[in-house]
Amino acid sequence: MSAPTFDQTIPQTASPTVEFISLSHLNPSTELNPIPTRGIDLAFFRRYVRSLEDAGFDYTLLPYGSNGADSFVVASAVGQLTERIKPIVALRPNTTFPLVAAQKVATLDQLTEGRAVVHLISGGNDAEQARQGDYLPKDQRYARTSEYIDLLRRAWTEPAPFSHAGEFYRFDDFGPGFAPYGGPIPISIGGQSDAAFQVGGEKADIFSFWAEPLDDVRSEIDRVNGIARAAGRTTLPRIWVTFRPIIAQTDELAWRKAHEYVSRIGATFDHGQFHRRIDRNAPQNVGSQRALQFAEQSELYDRALWTKTAAVTNGTGAATALVGSPETVAAAILDYIDRGASLVSIRGYDTLNDAVDYGRYLLPLVRQELAHREATGQRGSLQATALGNYADEYRQLATAGRA
Repeated sequence: MSAPTFDQTIPQTASPTVEFISLSHLNPSTELNPIPTRGIDLAFFRRYVRSLEDAGFDYTLLPYGSNGADSFVVASAVGQLTERIKPIVALRPNTTFPLVAAQKVATLDQLTEGRAVVHLISGGNDAEQARQGDYLPKDQRYARTSEYIDLLRRAWTEPAPFSHAGEFYRFDDFGPGFAPYGGPIPISIGGQSDAAFQVGGEKADIFSFWAEPLDDVRSEIDRVNGIARAAGRTTLPRIWVTFRPIIAQTDELAWRKAHEYVSRIGATFDHGQFHRRIDRNAPQNVGSQRALQFAEQSELYDRALWTKTAAVTNGTGAATALVGSPETVAAAILDYIDRGASLVSIRGYDTLNDAVDYGRYLLPLVRQELAHREATGQRGSLQATALGNYADEYRQLATAGRA
C-alpha cells in the first residue's frame, strides 16, 4: 500500500486556535500497572499536575464517577497548584442542583482567575446513574442537561432575581447569583447519541466525542455544526476529540510497545483490576458501541488510529490509540485538526511518563506545524517526513493474519 499524499493548501475547516487537554490522575495506578491505593496519592498528584503545566497542556479534565473523588474539590486543588492550566470540572446534573453548581463553578472561576470550564455528563449507563439515585431514561437525561445549561448561564448573568418552573427544576426568586471572574464560563457536553448531538449543537460551547476514523469524525462535526446553524447560532461549538497516543522513537518501536501494552491492558480488565466494576455486557452508550463496531471492522484506520485497545476494554471510556513515532502521531493529530477539531485531548496508558513525553516530543511538533501554516499558508515538512509507512506494513500483515 502506498504512503498517503497531501494537498499543500490549508483546509478552511482548520481552526486557527488549537489547544491541548489531558486528564488528571490522582495516583500512579494505571491500566498497565494497577496497584492498591486509597484513592489520592498527594505527592504523585502534585507531581502529575505540575508535569502537565510543564508539558504545555492548556486544560486538564477532572473526571467524575460515583466511586471517585469529588471533581470540584480536585479542580480547586489543580487551580492552586498551577498558574496557567484551565481545570475542566466534570459534573453530572443529577448530583448537584443547577443553582448550586453555578455557584461552585463560579467560585472555581474566581479562585483560578477565569480558568474554569464545566463538562456536563448526562449519563450513558443506567446502572451507574442509579448508584446515585438517578432513574431518568437517557433521552430525558439529555433534556435535563438542556434545561441545566440554561439555568447555569442565567445564574451567572441575570442582574436581578428570577424564578423558574421547568420540566426538571423549579425555584422562586433566586439571585443575583455568584458571578464568574470575567466572562461566561465555557460549558462542554459530550456523547454520540442523537440526543447528545441535539443538545450539544444547540447549546454547548464545546462538544466532545471519542476518536473515530477521519471520515466519520468529519461527518460528526458536520452534524453538530448543522444543528448549531439550524438553532440560529453564529458561533459554532468547539470540537474536542480524545486519543490515547502510544509513541516511541520510531514507528516500528511504537508498534512493538502498543502490542505489549494491549496484552497488559487486556489482562488488567480480565482480572477486574483498575476499575471496580467491569461490565462485559454490550455497552449502553453510543460512543462505546461505535468504538467496538470500528474495532470489529478493522484494527487500524487512516494514518495511525488503532482500535485494539478499545476492543480489549469492551469500549470502556476513551481507549482508542494513535500509534507511531512522535512525527507520525503529530501528523495524525493534524489530520483531525484539518477536519475541524480545535481541542485535542491526549492522555497515555503510562500516565505520568507519557504526559512528560508528550510535552517533550509531541506537542511541540503539532504547534510548530500550526505556526508554520499560520505564517505561510502552506503545510510544512512534518507530514512529508512522517507518512506512517510502518502502519501500511502493519495493515498488510494484519490482512495476512500475521500481525
